[in-house]
This record gives sequence, structure tokens and C-alpha cells, in this order.
Amino acid sequence: MSNANNVVLITGGGSGMGREAARRFASQGATVALLDVNVAGMTETAASFDTVHNWTVDITDYAAVSAAVAEVQEQCGPIERLYNCAAIMPFGKLVEQDNAIIHKQMDINYGGLVNITQAVLPDMLSRGRGDFVSFASMAGIIPMLKTGAYTATKFAVRAFTETLYHENRNSGIRFACVCPPAVATPLLQQGRETAWPKMLDNAGPPLEPRQVIDAIEESLNKGKFFVYPTRDAKIGVFMRRLFPGLIWKQVHQVEGF
Repeated sequence: MSNANNVVLITGGGSGMGREAARRFASQGATVALLDVNVAGMTETAASFDTVHNWTVDITDYAAVSAAVAEVQEQCGPIERLYNCAAIMPFGKLVEQDNAIIHKQMDINYGGLVNITQAVLPDMLSRGRGDFVSFASMAGIIPMLKTGAYTATKFAVRAFTETLYHENRNSGIRFACVCPPAVATPLLQQGRETAWPKMLDNAGPPLEPRQVIDAIEESLNKGKFFVYPTRDAKIGVFMRRLFPGLIWKQVHQVEGF
């Protein structure tokens, strides 16, 4: 689907993957609507683009999300593409991590997906067209020590999106569930500032956001649902399916407990 003259809605558009997607699509002629609580970040994302518009919205508030989506459609037109990028990623051992932070991750990473889905997808379905892009992670396939709360949210995102796709697979909507390894965004810094797993240092340098966007566009055009941006990601899926015990053995060896 060409982005020219289309309306693209991006959650988490104030930084990272959302910013990369917003600026790329705006440069291709799309009208872009950003949803985020990061006002300064959205302003920076929109800099030099007259077609990028900001809505300050808490993705965990379904009423606020629905109202914002209605405003986007009224002011910009029907939403042709959704990129749900909103997420947080603080790490920590599950019995030590702050209880509220664990719940907050699920509220934003998974609950936000539920909210934006129910606010956006019905109109796409009624028109029989659109692109629905949901960001899971390789963490939603391969759990690690110190990442349990975040990993649980991405397992939920992956299951929700996969079921959503199969419930609507003949609808005309193109669905993509993105499962990247570590990506060089501010989200990664949240992990580094909390309880960084040694396993992530062993995984090599993080991907650039543009590489993930490229992989998404290629997968959408080829009709592929799961997006694994690298060869190592594809191997990781295979290994997790066939040798989960071997992966856990390596994790324990690297982390030292």
C-alpha cells in the first residue's frame, strides 16, 4: 500500500520506532497522526513536517484513545495504517521489581494494544482495507532472566495479534506482528538503566529502527504475518520451538545464576 495521501496513526510517536515510522511516512506524502504522552518528543518528531499532527493521549485510557481516534478521522480522514509502537521496558527480577511497574508494563504494552485495536480496527473492517502493524518482540518468543515482566507483555501482544489476524484474515486488512531483536531506541535505554541482562550484550549490536521498518514493509507486501527482521531472529524462533531447554541452559550460563 502506498503511503501517498494516506492517513497513518502511530502510537508512541514521540520517540524511537514511532518517530522513525512517522518521519518516513510523512516524507512519502502521508498524513501522520501521533498518539503519545511525550509532548516534547512528538513536537520533535513533527519538526519540519506540516502533515504530522499530535494528540496527547494516555494509551491506557480507552475513552481517551477512542476520542482521539475519532478526532483523527474527523480532521484527517479514514485511518489507512496503524503502527502501534507505544511501550515501556524496565527490567528486573520478578520478585524484586516494583509491583506497580510490572502492572504498568502490561497496561501500556498489552492494554494499549487492546485499546487502539478496538478504537481503530472496526472502521478498517467496515471499509475492507488497511494495514495493522503490532509490535511484539523476540522477547515475546524467547524469555530471559531479568526480563520477565516485559517478556510477559510481548507474549500477550503476540498471542492477541495472531488471534486477531486469524479472526479477520479474509477482511482485506493486512496484519503484521513485528518481532525484532534489540533495536537502538530510547526503549532500550530503559532496560540498560534498570537490570540489563548479559545475554543482550552477547546478541551483537542493536538494529537501527529503519531496518525494522524496511522489514515490515517487505513483509506486508509479501503477505507475511510475522516479521523477523534478521536471520538470527528466524534462527531464534526455530531454536525456541525445538530446543527450549538448550536456550535456558545458555541463559543461565551467561547470567551466572
